[in-house]
Amino acid sequence: MFKSIPLNKLVPSRKNVRKHSDPVADAELKADIKARGLLQNLVVNSIDHGKFEVTAGGRRLKQLKALSKSRAIKKTEPIWCLVKNGDAGEIREVSLAENFQRVKLNPADEAEAFQDIVDEGASVEDVAIRFGQTVRFVEGRLRLAKLAPVVFEALASGDITLDIAKAYGATSDVERQAQVFEDVSGAYYQITPDSIRRMVLEASVRASDPRAVLVGRDAYLEAGGTIDRELFDDDESESWVDVALLERLANGKMEWRADEIKDEQGLAWVRPTLDCYVSHELIEGLNQLPVELEPLGDEAVARLSDLEIQYDDQAAILENEETSEEDTIAAENRLAEIEQEMCELNERKPVLADDLRPEAGAFLVLGRDGVPTIVPQYYNEKVVATSDDEGVELVEDGKAIPPKRAALSKRLVDELAMQRRDILALHVASDPALALDFAVFTLADADSHDWNAKESTTLRGPVSHGPASDFEAVDAPASAALAELRSSLDESWKVGENQVERFVLFRALHDEARSAWLGHVVARTLVASLNVEGDRQVPLHDQLGNVLDIDMAAWWRPTAINYFDRITKPKILSSFENVGGLELSNRYAGSKKAELAATAERIFAGNFIAEAEVKERAVQWVPDAMQFAEPESKDADAQTGPSEDCEEIADQAA
Repeated sequence: MFKSIPLNKLVPSRKNVRKHSDPVADAELKADIKARGLLQNLVVNSIDHGKFEVTAGGRRLKQLKALSKSRAIKKTEPIWCLVKNGDAGEIREVSLAENFQRVKLNPADEAEAFQDIVDEGASVEDVAIRFGQTVRFVEGRLRLAKLAPVVFEALASGDITLDIAKAYGATSDVERQAQVFEDVSGAYYQITPDSIRRMVLEASVRASDPRAVLVGRDAYLEAGGTIDRELFDDDESESWVDVALLERLANGKMEWRADEIKDEQGLAWVRPTLDCYVSHELIEGLNQLPVELEPLGDEAVARLSDLEIQYDDQAAILENEETSEEDTIAAENRLAEIEQEMCELNERKPVLADDLRPEAGAFLVLGRDGVPTIVPQYYNEKVVATSDDEGVELVEDGKAIPPKRAALSKRLVDELAMQRRDILALHVASDPALALDFAVFTLADADSHDWNAKESTTLRGPVSHGPASDFEAVDAPASAALAELRSSLDESWKVGENQVERFVLFRALHDEARSAWLGHVVARTLVASLNVEGDRQVPLHDQLGNVLDIDMAAWWRPTAINYFDRITKPKILSSFENVGGLELSNRYAGSKKAELAATAERIFAGNFIAEAEVKERAVQWVPDAMQFAEPESKDADAQTGPSEDCEEIADQAA
């Protein structure tokens, strides 16, 4: 039954299934209730002392209480409620159903409603305040209301997405919008927001445009295209007027080339796009497949070894203080040539395993030079849905699967899937322990490479690979400890034959084992960083190092191989001065570079004769580049620049 109940008699219920909320949405709700009052009743059940628990409408109750606290409404404000008593299970189901049955308002309906309110004399700011939205949001919806009628009707009926509608709104010319809509209606190629935005904004394109280069002048004219050419235009600056025709012809050539590549590479599909990149819309819902770098041939390996020897020879010339200026310039130029050739040899193409090709696909983009280019990233979609007016047909490996249930329209399938997702998300969010298990399992199970498993989450945590290929730290305590930690992980859960079985077994592990996996899957995502200016500097890593109070000297010591052989003689002597003053530096000033590097390794390992204080400083010394930088003081007058060590290593990294 319905009943009017004073606000101070209403209390929140623990049985309400909504445990989390959005602060922005709450602010919008508060503004709406303040402007128009409560438009939807609360659902309550009676408890002791004349009080009522709000089992559905907890967010509304919270905002009502906030308005009461700010004296916008009375504490005893009458609130219209539906009283439904029952046991705990029945009450929880009522709460869940009330949240589940909501359908978000269509953007077209919002646009029309906002426009009607503005037409009645309200300002955009008034509408924003009354509905708890930003001015920008309201203005965006009002722009939708001014779309060409044919475009607006398509948005209202769900034939086009909100992003597509916004793309049409890139121009205020409704005739242009309607023309483009007509041009792309029934198009056999995929329409994206980017393609729509291009077509409505471009009344013409230059002959140098990638699409024009791809199609060719003769083919465009033969298809009925028009070209405007001014007196001083050349073949590249002339204007091609029929943009929709050009897009259609370009898409046709891209489709033809995509089919060629699909057959050549033995792929399941190749999808073309006229963009020079693969947009998020194209890869949404796909699984990215693993690839390996093309192995180096014997000739390439031999050439790299030869180049490394040449590099060391040229570096020695630069380090020699007696080298002439002319020889120094020649050595620097040769080093640049060697580095360029080494980079080219190491630029290897990703290779997809042959057994994955029959179910794999890729994307063909249009380069800025007008040349179709296959992107060397591969995806699969084990099961796809294709729809017609009757319903959805499931297809697997090119063969139709008999439907197990009554056919549903694709739109209904999508909407139901999103609602089911929200229900699951609500309960996962309410169970942090399960959420943590699911996150850790998802990251750890990526190693299983079970490409037949359906994608269950967008969560990703790929292993970070260092920027230096084929590098392995020698005698590195941290690398050895990481390997030992990895080998100690409990992998008994991996015997499961599918994702569900593996997850059940993973959850059955004891807390310590699951915690070890948590540390492992997070730690392996860390990228390589260094305390130097440039791309290698990651301030958050410095913060982590300080929070963990990492003693770098205990985990890494400079040696001839990993450091001193790679820096100049003056830098080595400077490091001696840092720990032993000029006395220690001058003692070895006459040594040759090769001998000096070996001496430095002994000194910074503490294997030399010196005062106890000098030895202590030596075994604790670490180059600034390897340290975790201390957080800078907010009131510092000036920032300290990088040390000489940092500058030299930054140059090498660059």
